[in-house]
Amino acid sequence: MRPKIASLLVFVPCALGCASTYEQTYEQTYDRELGRLHDQERQHQAELEAAKHAEAQAFVAVVSFVAVVYFSVGSATIQEEGYHELLWFVDKIAPYRNQAYVDVKGNADSSGQESFNQELSNQRAKKVADFLAQQGIPYDHIDPAGFSSNFPEQPNETAHGRSRNRRVEVRVR
Repeated sequence: MRPKIASLLVFVPCALGCASTYEQTYEQTYDRELGRLHDQERQHQAELEAAKHAEAQAFVAVVSFVAVVYFSVGSATIQEEGYHELLWFVDKIAPYRNQAYVDVKGNADSSGQESFNQELSNQRAKKVADFLAQQGIPYDHIDPAGFSSNFPEQPNETAHGRSRNRRVEVRVR
């Protein structure tokens, strides 16, 4: 019986040593894999940050876009050139239309009574805002407002100056 006990005494340390070697190999493999996954996650986060940064830079470029629509005397009807200008604006902000907020500022020249000019500038701003909404910009992202003749682009003393003041300015805020 003694030979069997001797072989068991040899087997037990080997089994314990083999298990220990197995555990070390498993732990090393686990640590390598965990490190690889952490590296992948860090790379993924860096790529997300880079994409956000690029999108923010592109959005900042869009913020500088301004569309100006000019109107005839006493009219709130958008003319053909105005539609082209507005379509250009909508095209430029298309990727950001759900994030962008748009100010639509209606203006009038100084001819006519103040109350008439205020109402006319409101109508112009509303017409442009309605058109932008029809093009897919959420209406709750559009802020139309009329400013009467309070913010002239040109002096109102000349016909050309007055024509420049009958306008709606559209810009991303």
